[in-house]
Amino acid sequence: MKRKTWIITGVAVLAFGGVLSLFEDKPDKAEAEPKPVATATASPAERPPTEPSKAPSVGGVPSPDPAQTAALIRALRAVDPGLVAKEDRAVDRARNVCSDIKGGKDSATVQRNAQARFEGGTVPSLTDDQAANIVAAVKASFCG
Repeated sequence: MKRKTWIITGVAVLAFGGVLSLFEDKPDKAEAEPKPVATATASPAERPPTEPSKAPSVGGVPSPDPAQTAALIRALRAVDPGLVAKEDRAVDRARNVCSDIKGGKDSATVQRNAQARFEGGTVPSLTDDQAANIVAAVKASFCG
C-alpha cells in the first residue's frame, strides 16, 4: 500500500510541475535571437590611452561607458520607467538597437525592432513614439 501511495505522489508531483511549466514567461524576442559572440577583445592595457571617451566594443557594437550608461538609463526612464527595471538588460537591448543602426538598417526597421526588443515584462506594449524615443536615446547616449 505504501508503494502505491509513493507512486501516486510521484506522478502528482510530475504532473504539477508540468502544469507549472506551462505558465512560465516566454523569453523575450531579443533573448530568443542569437547573440554575437566575441572572439577576441583587447585587454584594457592594450587599448590606446588617447581615446578615453570611446567605449569598448564587442563584436563591432559599441558598449556604453559608465557616463553613457547613466545617460542612456535616464533617457529610457523618461520614456517609461519600466524599461529600466533591469538596467543590464536595458543596456543589452540598447546595444542590439545600436547594432541595427550600425548595420545600416532603415529607420522604420530599427524602430520596429527596438519596439519588439523593449516590449514585454514590465512594459507590455510601446507606442511608435516611445519606440522612436528609445532609438533617439540610444543614438544620443552612445551610438551616434
